[in-house]
This record gives sequence, C-alpha cells and structure tokens, in this order.
Amino acid sequence: MSTEASALYDAPGPRALARHRLYGLLAALALAALLGWLVVELFDTHQFTAEKWTAFQYRGIQELLLRGLANTLKAFGWTVLLALPFAALFAAGRLSEHTAVRRISGAVVEFFRAMPLLVMIFFIFVALKADPLQALVAGLVLYNGSVLAEVLRAGVLAVPAGQREAGYALGMRKTQVMAYVLVPQANRAMLPSIISQLVVALKDTSLGFLITYEEFLHAGKLIATNLDYGLPFIPVVMVVAPVYIGLCLLLSWLARTVERHGRRSPKTRGGAPVAPAEAVTGLPPDAQG
Repeated sequence: MSTEASALYDAPGPRALARHRLYGLLAALALAALLGWLVVELFDTHQFTAEKWTAFQYRGIQELLLRGLANTLKAFGWTVLLALPFAALFAAGRLSEHTAVRRISGAVVEFFRAMPLLVMIFFIFVALKADPLQALVAGLVLYNGSVLAEVLRAGVLAVPAGQREAGYALGMRKTQVMAYVLVPQANRAMLPSIISQLVVALKDTSLGFLITYEEFLHAGKLIATNLDYGLPFIPVVMVVAPVYIGLCLLLSWLARTVERHGRRSPKTRGGAPVAPAEAVTGLPPDAQG
C-alpha cells in the first residue's frame, strides 16, 4: 500500500480484509438475487412474448425511433452550442468589476437557475407561442447555461490569486489574464462538472415529449401505447433506456479523452525545460584582464 493511502486511514488487517470480502460477497449475492427476481417477474408478466417485441421488426417503427433519436441529438446539439456561450458571458459578468454588470448578471443567473425547467419550457411554448424545438432548446439553454455560469465562475475563482497578480505584473489586461492565465488553469477542475451538467441537459431533452416535440422518448411513448402490439411498455423501456445510458457514457468518455489530451499538451505541462544553474568560479569575463 502506498504511503499516501496509508496516511489517510489505517491499513486493514487480515480480519478486516476477511470482513470486507464477506461484505462484498453478500452484496454480490443480493444484487444477483434482485436481478433474478426481476427477470422472473418479467417472464411472469409475459414481457418477453413475441407479441410485445414484434413492433421493433417493422421498418416504420425503426424509422420512428431513429427519427426521434435524431431529434433528441438536434435539441442537445443546439443546447450545447448556445448554453456554453451563455454561461461564459454571464460568468464574466458575475466576475466584472462594474457593480451594475455584476448585479444584473447575478440576478439573471439566480433567476433562471431557480426556475423549474418544465415551467420555463411550458411558458415559452404556450405564452410565447414558440415552436416545440425552440421552446425546448430555450428552456434548456436558460437553465443549464445558468448552472454552467456558476461552474465557470467557481472554477476561475478557485485559481490561486497569485496567478492573477502575476499576469497583471507582466502588463496583461484583465481579458488577457482571464483568457491566457485563469481559464486554462481552471479548465481541468471545471471539466467534470461541465460534462455532468451536459449529461443532465441530454436527459432533460426527454421533457420535449410534454410539448409534442417528437424526440426519442416521444417515439417510445407512441410505441408503448400502441394497442396493436399489446402495449409493449417494458420492452420500449428496455430499448430506450440503454440508448440514453450509452449517450451519457459516450459524453463521459469524451470528457476523459479531452482531459488526457490536455495533460499531454505542452501548454499544460509547461514550456521547454530550463537548464539547471551551474556554479561558476573566478572573475567575470569583463573583470579579467
């Protein structure tokens, strides 16, 4: 065991290790029993009968699901494209030295962060008579952009104050200090929180079915409530849920890839190595002769 790990807690002895193995075995058996019970219940309720799975063989159903998935990705893409600039703008506003700008930005961020997302989507869709896609994207941008603004602000403030002062000492302006000193150092700390919020935004696109936006969940709902296929609710869940999980895992993988690339980048590792100083004896060249 490493010194760093042992400094945090005492290394478990043989009896503690045996208890940990027993707890792990009991937990694995409990999960296996739960999974077995779930499979038995699905068979008892006839969820694996051919009638409930026949729908997925038809080309029209497959095209409906693919069209819904494409609409989900479209809404998510627009949300990311607009939410990140929104977050950067209002994070900069909250960090502004001008009191009026700081207070207005803070009021906007706190209002949309506290407002329920579904209420914003319905308000934009009903009161402003927006298109379903526009209403969904606008609600997602306002909410997730406000949350991301706080993430960006907290990441910048987490950088040691000496970095900011060093930038000013080199004659940089505030925007240069922010762009070249603070933000690059805060990126690594902010990236997990940014990706987590983007995963939330991806899952929240499913709220679009409440305003008749034909996204992936809406397509699944149309299939699940179809009497011709025996109301295949559970089979639809078993098809739709893994797709959402896979998309979220893909975002997490992308975040890890970007983080590894950032660690290998010369900009984050530092510049060229500096040669060690050597002791020089004797008089300087100007003093000789």
